[in-house]
Amino acid sequence: MGTLFYDGQRFELSDRVLAHLQVIIGLKLRRKESFFISWQIGPGEGSGRNVIWIDNGIPIRFKYDGSRPPQINREWAESLSLSANTSNGLFITDERITSEA
Repeated sequence: MGTLFYDGQRFELSDRVLAHLQVIIGLKLRRKESFFISWQIGPGEGSGRNVIWIDNGIPIRFKYDGSRPPQINREWAESLSLSANTSNGLFITDERITSEA
C-alpha cells in the first residue's frame, strides 16, 4: 500500500493505483487544470467515498511501499484521464473493468 499525501492528509492506495494517479495528476497540473478525484471507501474503513480537489497550489506527495515502479496500463490511464475531464472529476475505477470493456 502506498500513500498519497495531500493538504495535510494521507490516503492509502495501492502502489499500482498511485502510479496511475501520479501520471494523470502530473499531466493535469502541468496544464494548470484543477479537478476532483474520488474513490470508494471499503467496508473495513467505514464505507462511503472520498473526494478531494486537486490544485496546483497544494503540495502533493506520493509514497510507494514497493521499490519498483508498477507498469502503467495505458488503457486504464486513458480511461482515468478522460474521467478527470468531466464535471464529476476522476473516479478511480477498478483496472479490470477497463480491461473488460
